[in-house]
Formats: sequence, C-alpha cells, structure tokens
Amino acid sequence: MVLGYNYLSAGVDIIFSTGSEVGQHCLFYISIGSNDFIHYYIPNASNVLTVYLPWSFNQFLAQTIKQQIKNLYNDKVRKVVVMGLALIGCAPYYLWLYSSENGECVKNINDMILEFSELNEELADATIIVCDAFEGSVDIIQNYNRYGFNVTDEACCGLGEYKGWIMCVSPEMTCSNASSHIWWDQFHPTDAVNAILADNVWSSLHTPMCYPMNLQDMLAQRTR
Repeated sequence: MVLGYNYLSAGVDIIFSTGSEVGQHCLFYISIGSNDFIHYYIPNASNVLTVYLPWSFNQFLAQTIKQQIKNLYNDKVRKVVVMGLALIGCAPYYLWLYSSENGECVKNINDMILEFSELNEELADATIIVCDAFEGSVDIIQNYNRYGFNVTDEACCGLGEYKGWIMCVSPEMTCSNASSHIWWDQFHPTDAVNAILADNVWSSLHTPMCYPMNLQDMLAQRTR
C-alpha cells in the first residue's frame, strides 16, 4: 500500500458569465449518493433514519439531484453524466451488520438502491446520460468468474466476518491480491471493479448500463 497525500485546488471567478461560458463546453460527471445511503443504514450515524421512511428518503434524494441538474441546465450546461449507485446491500459491512449466513446481499437495502436508480432514469435524454451502476454491479456479481474474481463477499482489507467489522486502517490488513476481490474494504469496490464499470460507461464494453447512450456515443454526436 502506498502512503501519501492528495491535494486538490480549485479556482473561482468573480464574474458569473465567465464560468458559465466555460461550463457550456464541459462534460459534467456526477457520481453522488452512496454515502447518503451508507449513513442511512449505519446505526446512530445520523438522525436521517428517524426523519425519513425509506421511500421518502429515495424521493428526497432523487428530487434533490434533479433540481441540481436543472440548475446546471439553466447555466447552459449541456453534457451531463449521472452515475447511479452500486449494490450497497452487498457491501461487506452490511453482510457483517445483518449477519448474512452465506454472503447473501441485504435485500431491503438493494431494493432501496434499485428504486433510486429507477427514479434517476427519468432524467435520461439527449443531453443527460444516466448510468445504472446497479445493473453493472449485478452483472459483475452474477458473472464474477468471467471477470476473474474469486472472492465476491469478503473485502480485501478489514477485520471480522466478511472483513466488514473494522475498516481498513493499515497495510498489514490487506489481502495479497486485491484484483481477485470485488470489494476493497467495508463499502468500496476494488479498482478492478471500477475499471469494468468505467469501460461500460465509456463504450458499454461488457454490458450496457448507460441510457440513452454511452459516453463515447454522446461525444461522437457532439463532434459531427
């Protein structure tokens, strides 16, 4: 494991029109929401579970994303990719928390994610691509051998059953070959999984998961 720091810097303009003109020619990639669902199902992580029932929580998140995309559109943004959520109910933390007997995913969590993905698909049009990471994740888990994975339920790094009890905090906790695992730690997939999903977003290489087109097709349209 390589230890180090990542630094991110950003600049802003005083004049609104300057940024708006630049944004018209940019591709906006939006991948957000996983942490909202993760924290929703972690006991005592927040009070959200007491404020929203599952369906209301889904509706709230979906409507919030839609409004933010409308805001981008009003600022003349015309190329947007919205990434859906993966199978959070299959994450090692929840297998441990819900005492999964044979590595079965937690159905009620995945049902929530599926509903959220369906709500987001309403966004798809000629200028907004919605990529269904749920669908792409199902394909990987169901066909893990084809993709070269040997371990589907246990994280590469962590402690406890499914390596989902204690998070990855030291190099000594890691497995010897992360590429054979679907899950890196309690909640996050490995680079190998992310590479497959990225290929699908770009060209639908392994399975179609972006609607109404993949990113490569969208950009090809813009250059014609």
